[in-house]
Formats: sequence, C-alpha cells, structure tokens
Amino acid sequence: MQYRLNKYIAQSGLCSRRDADELITSGQVQVNGKTVTELGFKVSDKDKVFVNKTLIRPKKHEYYRFYKPPGYITTSDDEKGRKTIYDIIPKELHGLKPVGRLDKDSSGLIIMTNDGDLINELTHPSVKVAKIYIVSVDGRINAEHIRQMESGIEIEPGKTGYADVTVLESPQNSTMMQVVLYQGLNRQIRKMFEHLGFKVKSLKRVQHATITIGNLKRGEIKPIKPLQIRELKTYLEKLKKNG
Repeated sequence: MQYRLNKYIAQSGLCSRRDADELITSGQVQVNGKTVTELGFKVSDKDKVFVNKTLIRPKKHEYYRFYKPPGYITTSDDEKGRKTIYDIIPKELHGLKPVGRLDKDSSGLIIMTNDGDLINELTHPSVKVAKIYIVSVDGRINAEHIRQMESGIEIEPGKTGYADVTVLESPQNSTMMQVVLYQGLNRQIRKMFEHLGFKVKSLKRVQHATITIGNLKRGEIKPIKPLQIRELKTYLEKLKKNG
C-alpha cells in the first residue's frame, strides 16, 4: 500500500499532516537513509521512514471518550509532580493524545486519539468547533451578563472571549448554566466569569463537536463507535465548507 509521506507520518500518531509537511520541508525526514524534502513524496509499507533519526510506523487510528475528574492536569508529564490524566488512563492507551485541554479544576469529556489530523481539525482556530459545558457560579447571572459574554469580553490584552450562555437553574444565590464555546483560549470560561465578578464553583465539559460524555463515569475511558467517528468527520467537513 502506498501513502503520501505526510499521511504516513500523521498515521504514526506523531503529528498532523500539516505539521508533517513542515518536518519534511525542513529536512527532518529520511526515507531508506535519504533525506526527503519533496511534498507529495510517496512511500509504501516496505519503506523505512525516520523522523529525526527515529523509525516510525503507521498505526491504526483509535478514538476514545474519557471523563476527566477534577484534580488532574491534561498532559503526559508535569515538572511540578502534579497528577495527570495518564495516572488514570490504562498504560496500553498511553499512546493516545488529548484533543484540547481541561484545566486542573475542571472535569468532563476529553476525546483521546492517535489521529493527528483529527486533533488538528478539532483544535485549529479556523474551524469553529462547538464545545458545551455545564458551569455553576456563585451569585445570580442576569441578562446583561449574558449579553456581555455573547458580545465578547477581553480576558487578556488582545484576546477577546465569546460564549453562548443559557441559564438552567438559579437555586438560592448561585446559577447553573450551559455555556457553548467556539474558541480554545486558556481558562476562557473562568476568566470571563471572573471579569464579571463571579467565581466558578464547577465546570464540566459534556460535549465536544458531535461527541458527548453520555453515561461515562468519572475516570472512565471507552472507545468511540465507528459510526460516531463518521458523524464527527461529516460535521467537520460541513464546518470547513461553511467556514
């Protein structure tokens, strides 16, 4: 079977095809001992492909849903010695990478995969992928707060966060909401509410694109069904065409 070199590299789980193109043109890829810089170069299963002198092989793509509990960071290693999601995920799945991040205090859905192209499509700023959260804050959110979040709040110099907000419950002196983001700014929801004078009590992601958290339990990881992956890729194709 023949592959374009960038696809071969992407299917190894190393990176996306776009990043593979940069590796190729910068002279970091060797095929059968020779450096290849030509985009579109084709290889087969019989060829030996090295990236920075490390042999790589295509892998079968795997897709999982993971319910991240609060208290864990979304990385494979941490210099400060904090707990990471890989302390929970079975060792045989440690080759999977998270699609985006959730901060330490947040919980909920993380898509895990070794499909570099899909990771790139789901996280690239040019593709406005919906991410849905259930958020609880101290205090009462009113229509003016919602208007400000929808029209945009500067959360850092030069960075404006936007969110669609629907109030679900307002028990006593607190508010529970559904918050929809189409951006991926660091700690965006928390910073937007802080700007408005509210402290986030809990933040849980329940949906990323077409994939939902479903009946997963905290710390649980399960394969995503092939039909759901096809629906996800169809959704992304429509977004790119309309975008």
